[in-house]
Parts: sequence; structure tokens; C-alpha cells
Amino acid sequence: MSSFKRNSTLKALLLGGVVLGCASAAQAQPTAEVLHYWTSGGEAKAVKALKEDFEANGGKWVDAPVAGGGGDAQNAVLRSRVLSGDAPAAVQIKGPNIRNWAEAGALADLDAIGKEEGWDDILPPLLQDIVKFDGHYVAVPVNIHRVDWIWANPEVLAKVGADVPTTWAEFNETAEKLKAAGITPLAHGGQPWQDATIFETVVLGIGGADFFNKAFVDRDLDTLRSDTMKKVFDQMRIIRGFVDDDFSGRDWNLATAMVMNGKAGMQIMGDWAKGEFLAAGKKPGVDFVCAPTPSEGGYILNSDSFAMFDVKGDDNKSGQALLAKLILGEKFQETFNVYKGSIPARMGVAKAKFDDCAIKSMNDLEAASSKGTLVGSAAHEISTAGAVRGAIMDVVTEHFNSDMSSDDAVNKLAEAIELAL
Repeated sequence: MSSFKRNSTLKALLLGGVVLGCASAAQAQPTAEVLHYWTSGGEAKAVKALKEDFEANGGKWVDAPVAGGGGDAQNAVLRSRVLSGDAPAAVQIKGPNIRNWAEAGALADLDAIGKEEGWDDILPPLLQDIVKFDGHYVAVPVNIHRVDWIWANPEVLAKVGADVPTTWAEFNETAEKLKAAGITPLAHGGQPWQDATIFETVVLGIGGADFFNKAFVDRDLDTLRSDTMKKVFDQMRIIRGFVDDDFSGRDWNLATAMVMNGKAGMQIMGDWAKGEFLAAGKKPGVDFVCAPTPSEGGYILNSDSFAMFDVKGDDNKSGQALLAKLILGEKFQETFNVYKGSIPARMGVAKAKFDDCAIKSMNDLEAASSKGTLVGSAAHEISTAGAVRGAIMDVVTEHFNSDMSSDDAVNKLAEAIELAL
């Protein structure tokens, strides 16, 4: 790590000057303590596949799960662990958070294993940008998730003579039909990251990719206060009327179960929701259907990665190298992403075992990349993280749970992001 630039101010802020690393005695067996938040059905099966692959190759896996689908609870645990000088070997982190820890000097240099495995040749450039810092690999991407999905129960939609909506106007019409039939139109969990997930799909659908990036990447104040953003909040107010009274605090996978069990017609959620359907033995196109949320060919990308922290001991270092090698291996990329509902981070993985939803995601990703309509998720810490992401979630959730006007919401959003910068 000697070639990395150190940001002493940020390091002091994040780590409090603590010396990193685990002081465990060196052992011959490759060992990795893995901190993650994959605890629901489909996610648990996916991480189990990685654990089994690691152990089959001689590794000792130390599981450290933290419940909470958005990862916020895990972030608190990680910060506490690092501050106490007890960093895990591998941690599920993504987007700008990887850079923050790298700037703090907390991450290990993975260039040697990256060169040996040819990562530059098998990873899309957009993922390389995420998992590199100052040109050095510090994390390993596991997958690509699409955020802007509608998951629907076709039997429930058929009861009201509806198909999966392709415009927001159709979405509202379908939801009204479901509501009139006594069916919850939209399964939703009232947690800030879930509110923000819906919000960013509406931003993409109403504003388009350029507008999305001006708002969340450039943080342009005129864009944030624009009439277009007011229309986004108008749509969010309409959506608020389509969730059930018990939505507050509900975990995302329980919302997925509402669609699965016919208690709700639709859910807006990333394709990790598909992992729940598959884990329950449901078949795509039969028991559930998938369709992008309404937009002009947009695609909101989320990607899980494992950052490797700078730990001591040959056992931990060899464990990190083995884990990194397996994560981007063709076997694991196929197995894991079939379980998880995502698509491979590695290019060239065979499509034969992937379902129609995954293949559509692969094809749409390629099309969005070529058309310039691919954006990084703000809600899921790809384009936005830290205080700015928190500011977005705070305003969106406050609006969703109050009678705040759209005019007030856009001004609050702009002010909150400006203060967070």
C-alpha cells in the first residue's frame, strides 16, 4: 500500500488514528472473516455458495452477517470494528464508500492477484472505476444489480384486467384498479433506503438519464429545484396512496413476499427481489413477471463488491487472495448471480443458466451503455454516498410520510444536499 496516497485528515476522521489489522497468530490455512448483510432467503443462498466454494478450496470462512438490506447497520458495525483496530478481512462495500476507505489507508492492494487473474480484461470499465483507487485494485466486484424493476404477480394483475405498466400514467391506472379491488397496489417497506429506491426510479422515468446525473452526480441546484423535480415529487405523492397502512419499517423481502403471496400486485425493487422468488421455488414468467420501471431505455446500476481491508497475518492475507480469485471465477460468477438474482460482474459468462429476467438485464445494460442512459444508483451508494445520500433519503422519507408540498420538497432537497456537500 506504500504507493497509495494517504489522506491524513480523512484517516483521522474515519479511523481516529487507530492502527489497523487483526493481531491473530499466523496460521497455514487461508482465513477470511467476511462482513456482509446478505441475510434474506436468496441472498443467504448466494453467500452460502461463496462460503462453500471458499472452504472447498481449503479456506476457513468466518461469517459475520449484519441484518439490514440497505447496509446502513453494517456500516456502523464496520466503523466500530475499524476504530477498535479489528478490521474484518473482507467487507461488502460499494461505490464511493470504497474510495473513502481507500483514501483513509484502510484497504489492501490487490494488484498482484488482479494481474494474475487478468481483471483488466474481464471487468467492464465502469466496474473497474468503482473498485480501483489511484489505479490500484482495492476491492472485487461480485455482480451487477439493476435497481429499476417492477416485480408483479400476474394472477393478481389478471383479476383487474391489467398488464405490467410501461408508463407512469399506466402505473397509476393499474394501481387504482387494484386498490378498487381491495388489493394493495404496491408492496413497500417504509425504510429510507426503500423510499429512495422508488424515488430514483421516478427521477429516471420522468427526468431521464441526463437529468438524473445532473441531480445526483453534479448536484446541480437548479436541477434539484426544477419543475421536473416537482413532477417527481408529485408522482411520489400519488404512489404514497398505493401502499398499505402497515408499510412502516417493513423489510424489503417481506414486501416481496406480499407480491409472492398475492397480497399485493407489484413491488418496485432491485433484482435481489428475484432471488426471493427463486428461493421460494417460483418461476419467472409464470408465478411472477419482471419489467423495467417506466423510462426511455434507462438502467440504474447497483453493484456489490468486497473490499479487502489491510489485515495482518499470512493466513488472513492468503485468505483474501483466495477469496478474491474465487469471486471473479467463472464458476462462482454463474452460481452466485443465479441465486442472487443479479448478473455477472465478469464479462463473457455463459447465459445458459440465467432466466429471462437476467438475460433482459444483460441486454438492457448493453443497450443503455451504448445509448448513454446507464446511471449509477444514488439510493444504493454507487453515484452518491455518505452525507449527500443521507440528505436525499431524509427529504424523500419526510415527504413520503407527511403532507409536504412538492414545492417545499424540492427546496428542502436542494438545501439539504448543499449543506451536505
